[in-house]
Amino acid sequence: MNHLLVVDDDAAFCEIIADYLKPEGFEVTSIHNGRDALQQVLAGEGKYDLVMLDIMLPGMNGFEVLQRIRSRLETPVIMLTGRNQKIDRIVGLEIGADDFLVKPCDLRELLARLRAILRRTQNSLKNEIMPAPERIVIGDIELDAGTRVVRRNREQIHLTSVEFSFLEILLRVAGHVVTREQLAKGALGRDLGAYDRSLDMHLSRIRKKLGHKYKGIERIKTIRGVGFVYAVPNPFSA
Repeated sequence: MNHLLVVDDDAAFCEIIADYLKPEGFEVTSIHNGRDALQQVLAGEGKYDLVMLDIMLPGMNGFEVLQRIRSRLETPVIMLTGRNQKIDRIVGLEIGADDFLVKPCDLRELLARLRAILRRTQNSLKNEIMPAPERIVIGDIELDAGTRVVRRNREQIHLTSVEFSFLEILLRVAGHVVTREQLAKGALGRDLGAYDRSLDMHLSRIRKKLGHKYKGIERIKTIRGVGFVYAVPNPFSA
């Protein structure tokens, strides 16, 4: 049974979520204050398999709670908002949210998103692109799949769980195109909606963290209308 923490000041909403998810195999705990939720998550490190976090909260807003969680833990987080504003989605994904939903959300879609994230985090990258070695080295980037650590020039780079999965997929088939559909299913565990920009936002963060170029070559190239490719550096270039 997966343990879900729902952080929302709407007690009725929390009750609806709990009633729907408990028969689906979830243990659900609800907290209505941002500061209390943060203390609970950090004190019970590893206790929760996933956190659903509203933005507008008393005590501490959801963005700040997420930032504090990400400074210590990689627990998957789905952000919730009652406002259908693009900036909320961008900020949430930028600071480390795994996914984002606008309330009121379809409960079946919520369940599908939860299961997709949990499959990815618990099975540590079950994608159909390639089985692969535990350690991958491409240019100045080294990825250790066993410890889920990424280094550039031997210095560790902090990536969220989603970002690590994205990069691992790209590195395993470096030099070959990965379609948007493959990347979404492998890293997010779900299909992309028509207006879903979460894929691009996660990749933007990865590019910033790795550095956009290596030896003058764009690391992650966008193949318009198809997908992305991690460029293999020329071993003879200076």
